[in-house]
Amino acid sequence: MLQGVINRMNQLGINRTPFLFIIDFDMKKPIVLPISEVSPETILFSINGVTNYAGHSIEKVTDPDFEAYPVSKERYRKAFNLIQNHIHYGDSFLLNLTMPSHVSTNLSLKDIFYATSAKYKLWIKDQFVVFSPEIFVQTTGSNICSFPMKGTMDASLPNAEEKLLNSKKELAEHYTIVDLIRNDLSMVAKNVRVERFRYIDRIKTHRGSLLQMSSEIVGKLPENYRDTLGDIIFKMLPAGSISGAPKKKTLEIIKDAEKYDRGYYTGIMGIFDGENIDSGVMIRFIEQTSGGLVYKSGGGITSQSNMNEEYQELKDKIYIPIK
Repeated sequence: MLQGVINRMNQLGINRTPFLFIIDFDMKKPIVLPISEVSPETILFSINGVTNYAGHSIEKVTDPDFEAYPVSKERYRKAFNLIQNHIHYGDSFLLNLTMPSHVSTNLSLKDIFYATSAKYKLWIKDQFVVFSPEIFVQTTGSNICSFPMKGTMDASLPNAEEKLLNSKKELAEHYTIVDLIRNDLSMVAKNVRVERFRYIDRIKTHRGSLLQMSSEIVGKLPENYRDTLGDIIFKMLPAGSISGAPKKKTLEIIKDAEKYDRGYYTGIMGIFDGENIDSGVMIRFIEQTSGGLVYKSGGGITSQSNMNEEYQELKDKIYIPIK
């Protein structure tokens, strides 16, 4: 099945046919559809302002009812300690640990899609909504860029930006992810380089603002890269920023530590417009389950991580970025 999806993306690229792609973390349920076949009744997307819907609006949400019931600290601690043991033995040096937390809200998933502000938004009927700030890869001509996002801090803290930039733990984590993404891009591109290192974005949420740290990495694709879009995308998956390094062993540890199915969470979504790709990592994610709404969140773990601080970051990321 996976090779069939890769071949389909390649063929659409060869024909310069615009298409939408939605790829789950384990790459078991990828969706690839020509844009002309994407029905707004079942799938809505907004990718850096490019959408498949026209002029919809709901009443402005100024005080949404949104309550989070985070995964227990005991469950998180058990996973965290397992990961630290693996790091101690050299099996991994950066691992993105995520967990599912229950949430309740007076908004439907579709309401949340329309009401939130984010670079990458996706709604699939009766399944999930995602409102992600994180770019996966973008192409312009034969240039390919990635913007790994690693490092989060409450913007209301005194000297928050300075603290984030000066944190030894965040610096080590960011160096690692930049190196990992540079290696991933090097599998498909040449002349890979870091254009911007550790810049800060401010993200507004229903509780206040968060600071997020990113870097920009650029490479050069072959002139005919559009003929092999599927091969290029899947070579880089899963995204390094939401897995870790070294990637293969770290993915094994993730399965053992998390003990739940990420599904489409931390997969990627994007469009090919006939010339260029724009894609995002599916973080900030609410899923409809038989037991209610589940919000999946997490963060990077290194040898310098503090369990209480990482658990707090997981909770801080349970938010909706209301416009």
